[in-house]
Amino acid sequence: MKAVYVKNCAAGGGIPLLNAYWRHFKSGTDIRGIASPGAPDGAPVDLTDEVVARMAAGFVLWLSKKTGQKPSEFCISVGHDSRISAERIQKAVVDTLVSCGVRVLRCNLASTPSMFMTTVDLHCTGAVQITASHHPFYRNGLKFFTREGGLEGADIEEILLFAQENQAPPQGAGSVEDVDYMTSYAARLRKMICEGVNAQRYEQPLAGFHIVVDAGNGAGGFYATEVLEPLGADTSGSQFLEPDGTFPNHIPNPEAKEAIESLSQAVRANHADVGVIFDTDVDRGGAVDRDGREINRDRLVALASAIALKDAPGGTIVTDSVTSDGLKTFIEQTLHGKQCRYQRGYKNVIDKAIALNAEGVDCPLAIETSGHAAMRENYFLDDGAYLVTKILICLARLRREGKDLEDLLRGLPEAAERVELRLPILAEDFREAGQKVLESLKLCASHQPHWHLDPETGEGVRLSFDERAGDGWALLRMSVHDPVMPLNIESNFAGGVRLIASQLYVNLRKHKALDVAPVEGYIESF
Repeated sequence: MKAVYVKNCAAGGGIPLLNAYWRHFKSGTDIRGIASPGAPDGAPVDLTDEVVARMAAGFVLWLSKKTGQKPSEFCISVGHDSRISAERIQKAVVDTLVSCGVRVLRCNLASTPSMFMTTVDLHCTGAVQITASHHPFYRNGLKFFTREGGLEGADIEEILLFAQENQAPPQGAGSVEDVDYMTSYAARLRKMICEGVNAQRYEQPLAGFHIVVDAGNGAGGFYATEVLEPLGADTSGSQFLEPDGTFPNHIPNPEAKEAIESLSQAVRANHADVGVIFDTDVDRGGAVDRDGREINRDRLVALASAIALKDAPGGTIVTDSVTSDGLKTFIEQTLHGKQCRYQRGYKNVIDKAIALNAEGVDCPLAIETSGHAAMRENYFLDDGAYLVTKILICLARLRREGKDLEDLLRGLPEAAERVELRLPILAEDFREAGQKVLESLKLCASHQPHWHLDPETGEGVRLSFDERAGDGWALLRMSVHDPVMPLNIESNFAGGVRLIASQLYVNLRKHKALDVAPVEGYIESF
């Protein structure tokens, strides 16, 4: 790689643009690509050792520019989830960082939140996590952190631009040290539970609890063996704790129906008190109650809100845009807090919560319906293990009062039906085409007597429908990254979603740039 100092990176005619090849690695605030053979369409591996090395060098340049320090002054931690390409990519990252003169802490198998925490506890200048979240086994990627949190999309573009231009710091002589940080991270969670429950048997606060853990063969198996069992919990019936990057049992995604159903069956079969589930890199979590009923999406947001608002009465909960009308009622009328609906995308939600707090708004929680939950008390870090820990502390306290988690959710109004349909945009300039669809729908709504525009949309166009038009709501928005328009619909009575979809179809079918086949298929399925 060509050695170029940061200050010279744009020399010679201005800042170059990110080309299509390097741009395709950008996935919001992450880098992702194909890291192993096995893609269904036969796509070749593009996250090669050389590409990864250039990205790692780009991170060092970006960090130098941000901090004003030389790479020899950096300490950067590197970890990975259980994917089959993880060790190969970790080697490429570590070798590159060392060649740049960086002191490297090699953390090996680790959760994504723990890698951020190395910037706090181990005072790392930056951290790199090798993960592609819940995506298929053949994909992988890179997440970057500083003490301020995860990088923004613009930061990722800058790193990729350095990589595209093959720019790197001068050669140096760094070092590498293996560090078992996950042991310290697990100890922190155990301490949280001991202090939070404050049981008579202080060091065994979960004695008498039967908790089933589903790690999906990702990096979350430690939660059963290193957190729950030492605190006295019975974890028998826990499943898929062993790291296996082929994900042979089910996709490690708390939102996936098959994953939740598998956990629910395990909870019921083992007569457990609760079940908890993580995605591959443990930045998301979910749960099921003792009856095997899922605590996910709106129910998870409601539970996390109840926990957060206990210490911040009247506070504001920032959520993504696809939460239900019933959740808003629950947060504002039952919990006496406030809800701020914002854009889809966990980083968008987190950034909004941070901004609100900076403006003086008491905002203790940012949470996306996918399971990304970030609490102010925890650096606004989306951490599935931290969220589950807070839920278990709450469960233990409730038991002392003769209550259960369901008691906290009893006032949550829930829709009778819901669906999400994803409508592809066929135009080359998909953002312009999508915006025209939204403007058309908004205009159409203004002429419909039984439709009402929701002023607190967050993004896209959100409509409410009175009883004659479906008694529910719909949200049409642009996907965060893809040429797709997701359409979410909920109704309070059986058949209401189809009624709402049929009305929307009349408007949406007029747009040649929009593939409305998913709506047609849904309507015709009845």
